[in-house]
Amino acid sequence: MSEELRELVATFQKTMAHAWMVRTFIKHCDEVEDYPELMVIVRAVFDMSRAIESKADDPAVYFKFARKKIGKLKKAAAEFREHAWSASTHTNFQQAVMSVEYAAEQMQVLLDEYDRIVAAAAK
Repeated sequence: MSEELRELVATFQKTMAHAWMVRTFIKHCDEVEDYPELMVIVRAVFDMSRAIESKADDPAVYFKFARKKIGKLKKAAAEFREHAWSASTHTNFQQAVMSVEYAAEQMQVLLDEYDRIVAAAAK
């Protein structure tokens, strides 16, 4: 595995950690009892994590699975934005929305970068 791809996987993993922390916050917040629709982000982040976590040693497979899950994560982040405001206007919820949306955006940037690297290597 090239060093560039190893670093890209590591950066994706770090970005995933931000989404995981949002997942953890929501999973354990009191508001989830009254707003079970908040769980959509919990499930989407968990699903993405499970899909990629064991594949970090093979960037081609890792990014293949991440690509399969990114759409669902983006959709869940958008839904989370809508539901979070209903649950609470507290800063923690505002920051959680921004954090998971930013993580999803950055994951897409990293997937695009992977494509660029692979295309350049194929030339």
